[in-house]
Amino acid sequence: MNCKNCYTELDEQDDYCSRCGGKVIRKRLSFKNLFEHLSETFFNYDNKLLRTFVQLFREPEDVIAGYINGVRKRYINPISFFGLSLTISGLSLFIIKKFYIQHLDFAEKFGGINKEIFDQTSSGIFEYNSLFYSFLIPFFAFISWIVFLNKKYNFTEHIIIYLYSMSMLSVLLAFATQIVLMLIPDSYFTFSLLTWPLMFIYHCYILTRIFKLSFGDLLLRSIIFFALFFVAYILTSIIAFVIMLMTGTINLEDFRPK
Repeated sequence: MNCKNCYTELDEQDDYCSRCGGKVIRKRLSFKNLFEHLSETFFNYDNKLLRTFVQLFREPEDVIAGYINGVRKRYINPISFFGLSLTISGLSLFIIKKFYIQHLDFAEKFGGINKEIFDQTSSGIFEYNSLFYSFLIPFFAFISWIVFLNKKYNFTEHIIIYLYSMSMLSVLLAFATQIVLMLIPDSYFTFSLLTWPLMFIYHCYILTRIFKLSFGDLLLRSIIFFALFFVAYILTSIIAFVIMLMTGTINLEDFRPK
Protein backbone atom coordinates (compact mmCIF):
# COMPACT_ATOMS: atom_id res chain seq x y z
CA MET A 1 0.00 0.00 0.00
CA ASN A 2 1.33 3.44 -0.94
CA CYS A 3 0.48 6.92 0.30
CA LYS A 4 -1.84 8.61 -2.20
CA ASN A 5 -0.15 11.98 -1.59
CA CYS A 6 3.60 11.24 -1.82
CA TYR A 7 3.57 7.53 -2.88
CA THR A 8 5.65 6.42 0.12
CA GLU A 9 5.23 2.71 0.87
CA LEU A 10 3.10 2.13 3.96
CA ASP A 11 2.24 -0.80 6.21
CA GLU A 12 -1.34 -2.05 6.18
CA GLN A 13 -1.94 -0.89 9.77
CA ASP A 14 -0.68 2.68 9.19
CA ASP A 15 -3.24 5.43 9.63
CA TYR A 16 -0.88 8.25 8.65
CA CYS A 17 2.04 8.56 6.25
CA SER A 18 5.38 8.67 8.05
CA ARG A 19 6.81 11.00 5.39
CA CYS A 20 4.15 13.63 4.59
CA GLY A 21 1.75 13.10 7.50
CA GLY A 22 -1.22 12.52 5.19
CA LYS A 23 -4.12 10.52 6.58
CA VAL A 24 -4.69 7.10 5.04
CA ILE A 25 -8.16 7.03 3.47
CA ARG A 26 -9.66 3.56 3.21
CA LYS A 27 -13.35 4.39 2.72
CA ARG A 28 -15.05 5.69 -0.42
CA LEU A 29 -16.71 9.09 -0.20
CA SER A 30 -20.24 9.11 1.18
CA PHE A 31 -22.42 11.81 2.71
CA LYS A 32 -21.66 10.40 6.15
CA ASN A 33 -17.87 10.48 6.00
CA LEU A 34 -17.91 13.76 4.04
CA PHE A 35 -19.94 15.33 6.86
CA GLU A 36 -17.55 13.83 9.42
CA HIS A 37 -14.60 15.34 7.56
CA LEU A 38 -16.25 18.77 7.40
CA SER A 39 -17.16 18.61 11.08
CA GLU A 40 -13.62 17.65 11.98
CA THR A 41 -12.21 20.44 9.81
CA PHE A 42 -14.43 23.32 10.95
CA PHE A 43 -15.99 22.45 14.31
CA ASN A 44 -13.40 20.43 16.18
CA TYR A 45 -11.76 22.63 18.85
CA ASP A 46 -8.37 21.09 18.08
CA ASN A 47 -8.42 22.10 14.42
CA LYS A 48 -6.31 25.01 13.20
CA LEU A 49 -9.17 27.16 11.92
CA LEU A 50 -11.20 27.26 15.13
CA ARG A 51 -8.04 27.56 17.22
CA THR A 52 -6.96 30.53 15.10
CA PHE A 53 -10.32 32.26 15.57
CA VAL A 54 -10.28 31.80 19.33
CA GLN A 55 -6.68 32.92 19.78
CA LEU A 56 -7.11 36.02 17.60
CA PHE A 57 -9.49 37.17 20.35
CA ARG A 58 -7.71 35.80 23.40
CA GLU A 59 -4.04 36.12 22.49
CA PRO A 60 -3.65 37.62 19.00
CA GLU A 61 0.09 38.05 19.52
CA ASP A 62 0.44 34.28 19.90
CA VAL A 63 -1.01 33.78 16.39
CA ILE A 64 0.51 36.76 14.58
CA ALA A 65 3.88 37.17 16.25
CA GLY A 66 4.14 33.39 16.41
CA TYR A 67 3.76 33.07 12.64
CA ILE A 68 6.24 35.89 12.01
CA ASN A 69 8.74 34.21 14.34
CA GLY A 70 8.44 30.84 12.63
CA VAL A 71 5.50 29.00 14.25
CA ARG A 72 3.80 27.64 11.13
CA LYS A 73 1.91 24.50 12.20
CA ARG A 74 -0.16 25.60 15.19
CA TYR A 75 -2.52 28.00 13.39
CA ILE A 76 -3.92 28.43 9.89
CA ASN A 77 -1.52 30.41 7.71
CA PRO A 78 -2.51 34.03 6.85
CA ILE A 79 -2.85 33.45 3.09
CA SER A 80 -5.31 30.56 3.58
CA PHE A 81 -7.17 32.60 6.20
CA PHE A 82 -7.38 35.52 3.79
CA GLY A 83 -8.66 33.26 1.01
CA LEU A 84 -11.34 31.88 3.33
CA SER A 85 -12.42 35.39 4.31
CA LEU A 86 -12.72 36.42 0.64
CA THR A 87 -14.92 33.39 -0.03
CA ILE A 88 -17.20 34.07 2.93
CA SER A 89 -17.48 37.82 2.26
CA GLY A 90 -18.17 37.11 -1.42
CA LEU A 91 -20.98 34.71 -0.47
CA SER A 92 -22.34 37.30 1.95
CA LEU A 93 -22.39 39.97 -0.78
CA PHE A 94 -24.15 37.58 -3.16
CA ILE A 95 -26.90 36.97 -0.57
CA ILE A 96 -27.21 40.72 0.10
CA LYS A 97 -27.55 41.55 -3.61
CA LYS A 98 -30.05 38.72 -4.09
CA PHE A 99 -32.33 39.27 -1.09
CA TYR A 100 -31.52 42.47 0.84
CA ILE A 101 -30.37 45.08 -1.67
CA GLN A 102 -33.36 47.34 -0.85
CA HIS A 103 -31.99 47.85 2.68
CA LEU A 104 -28.75 49.31 1.33
CA ASP A 105 -30.34 52.37 -0.27
CA PHE A 106 -28.82 55.10 1.92
CA ALA A 107 -29.20 57.98 -0.56
CA GLU A 108 -32.09 59.50 1.40
CA LYS A 109 -30.06 59.46 4.61
CA PHE A 110 -27.46 61.78 3.05
CA GLY A 111 -29.14 64.98 2.02
CA GLY A 112 -28.10 66.46 -1.30
CA ILE A 113 -26.62 63.30 -2.80
CA ASN A 114 -27.76 62.41 -6.29
CA LYS A 115 -29.42 58.99 -6.14
CA GLU A 116 -28.01 57.92 -9.51
CA ILE A 117 -24.47 58.75 -8.39
CA PHE A 118 -25.03 56.94 -5.10
CA ASP A 119 -26.41 53.86 -6.87
CA GLN A 120 -23.51 53.80 -9.34
CA THR A 121 -20.96 54.17 -6.55
CA SER A 122 -22.62 51.41 -4.53
CA SER A 123 -22.63 49.17 -7.59
CA GLY A 124 -18.92 49.83 -8.05
CA ILE A 125 -18.23 48.99 -4.41
CA PHE A 126 -20.06 45.68 -4.80
CA GLU A 127 -18.27 44.88 -8.03
CA TYR A 128 -14.79 45.69 -6.77
CA ASN A 129 -15.30 44.78 -3.12
CA SER A 130 -12.69 41.99 -3.07
CA LEU A 131 -10.16 44.22 -4.81
CA PHE A 132 -10.87 47.06 -2.37
CA TYR A 133 -10.61 44.69 0.59
CA SER A 134 -7.32 43.29 -0.74
CA PHE A 135 -5.97 46.82 -1.20
CA LEU A 136 -6.76 47.77 2.41
CA ILE A 137 -4.26 45.25 3.76
CA PRO A 138 -1.05 46.71 2.23
CA PHE A 139 -2.59 50.18 2.69
CA PHE A 140 -2.98 49.71 6.45
CA ALA A 141 0.30 47.79 6.66
CA PHE A 142 2.26 50.63 5.03
CA ILE A 143 0.84 53.24 7.42
CA SER A 144 1.40 50.91 10.37
CA TRP A 145 4.98 50.27 9.27
CA ILE A 146 5.65 54.03 9.28
CA VAL A 147 3.95 54.52 12.66
CA PHE A 148 5.97 51.67 14.22
CA LEU A 149 9.15 52.32 12.23
CA ASN A 150 11.39 52.06 15.29
CA LYS A 151 9.90 48.70 16.25
CA LYS A 152 10.99 45.20 15.26
CA TYR A 153 8.78 44.36 12.25
CA ASN A 154 9.39 45.16 8.58
CA PHE A 155 6.72 46.03 6.00
CA THR A 156 6.11 42.41 4.97
CA GLU A 157 5.61 41.42 8.61
CA HIS A 158 3.11 44.25 9.03
CA ILE A 159 1.21 42.78 6.06
CA ILE A 160 0.99 39.51 8.03
CA ILE A 161 -0.54 41.41 10.95
CA TYR A 162 -3.29 42.85 8.74
CA LEU A 163 -3.84 39.65 6.77
CA TYR A 164 -4.86 38.03 10.05
CA SER A 165 -6.76 41.00 11.53
CA MET A 166 -8.68 42.01 8.38
CA SER A 167 -9.54 38.41 7.56
CA MET A 168 -10.86 37.91 11.09
CA LEU A 169 -12.97 41.06 10.92
CA SER A 170 -14.23 40.25 7.42
CA VAL A 171 -15.53 36.84 8.46
CA LEU A 172 -17.17 38.19 11.63
CA LEU A 173 -18.78 41.13 9.82
CA ALA A 174 -20.06 38.86 7.04
CA PHE A 175 -21.94 36.71 9.57
CA ALA A 176 -23.03 39.73 11.64
CA THR A 177 -24.36 41.46 8.52
CA GLN A 178 -26.52 38.47 7.61
CA ILE A 179 -27.92 38.29 11.14
CA VAL A 180 -28.74 42.03 11.19
CA LEU A 181 -30.39 41.91 7.74
CA MET A 182 -32.46 38.87 8.70
CA LEU A 183 -33.59 40.09 12.13
CA ILE A 184 -33.47 43.91 12.14
CA PRO A 185 -32.92 45.08 8.52
CA ASP A 186 -34.02 48.65 9.31
CA SER A 187 -31.02 48.96 11.64
CA TYR A 188 -28.48 48.00 9.00
CA PHE A 189 -27.41 51.61 8.39
CA THR A 190 -26.62 52.07 12.08
CA PHE A 191 -24.79 48.75 12.12
CA SER A 192 -22.70 49.75 9.08
CA LEU A 193 -21.66 52.96 10.84
CA LEU A 194 -20.38 50.93 13.80
CA THR A 195 -18.11 48.69 11.74
CA TRP A 196 -15.28 51.23 11.38
CA PRO A 197 -15.09 52.08 15.14
CA LEU A 198 -15.16 48.34 15.93
CA MET A 199 -12.38 47.77 13.39
CA PHE A 200 -10.34 50.53 15.04
CA ILE A 201 -10.87 49.14 18.55
CA TYR A 202 -9.89 45.62 17.49
CA HIS A 203 -6.72 46.83 15.82
CA CYS A 204 -5.83 48.88 18.90
CA TYR A 205 -6.21 45.70 20.93
CA ILE A 206 -4.04 43.67 18.54
CA LEU A 207 -1.28 46.27 18.22
CA THR A 208 -1.21 46.86 21.98
CA ARG A 209 -0.71 43.14 22.57
CA ILE A 210 1.90 42.72 19.84
CA PHE A 211 3.99 45.83 20.59
CA LYS A 212 3.34 45.98 24.36
CA LEU A 213 2.08 49.56 24.17
CA SER A 214 1.16 51.74 27.11
CA PHE A 215 -2.03 53.80 26.91
CA GLY A 216 -0.07 56.99 26.16
CA ASP A 217 1.98 55.29 23.48
CA LEU A 218 -1.17 53.83 21.90
CA LEU A 219 -2.87 57.25 21.92
CA LEU A 220 0.10 58.99 20.29
CA ARG A 221 0.51 56.36 17.59
CA SER A 222 -3.25 56.35 16.92
CA ILE A 223 -3.16 60.11 16.26
CA ILE A 224 -0.22 59.67 13.88
CA PHE A 225 -1.98 56.74 12.19
CA PHE A 226 -5.18 58.75 11.65
CA ALA A 227 -3.25 61.73 10.24
CA LEU A 228 -1.45 59.51 7.73
CA PHE A 229 -4.64 57.60 6.99
CA PHE A 230 -6.56 60.82 6.25
CA VAL A 231 -3.94 62.03 3.76
CA ALA A 232 -3.65 58.59 2.11
CA TYR A 233 -7.44 58.20 2.04
CA ILE A 234 -7.92 61.50 0.18
CA LEU A 235 -5.27 60.55 -2.38
CA THR A 236 -6.62 57.03 -2.95
CA SER A 237 -10.21 58.34 -3.15
CA ILE A 238 -9.18 60.67 -5.95
CA ILE A 239 -7.39 57.81 -7.73
CA ALA A 240 -10.42 55.49 -7.25
CA PHE A 241 -12.76 58.19 -8.57
CA VAL A 242 -10.61 58.64 -11.68
CA ILE A 243 -10.49 54.85 -12.24
CA MET A 244 -14.29 54.60 -11.89
CA LEU A 245 -14.69 57.41 -14.42
CA MET A 246 -12.29 55.73 -16.85
CA THR A 247 -14.01 52.35 -16.54
CA GLY A 248 -17.50 53.85 -16.90
CA THR A 249 -18.63 52.79 -13.41
CA ILE A 250 -19.78 56.37 -12.82
CA ASN A 251 -20.66 59.04 -15.38
CA LEU A 252 -19.45 62.62 -15.08
CA GLU A 253 -22.73 63.83 -16.58
CA ASP A 254 -24.53 62.72 -13.41
CA PHE A 255 -22.65 65.37 -11.44
CA ARG A 256 -24.02 68.23 -13.54
CA PRO A 257 -27.00 70.11 -12.09
CA LYS A 258 -30.34 69.15 -13.65
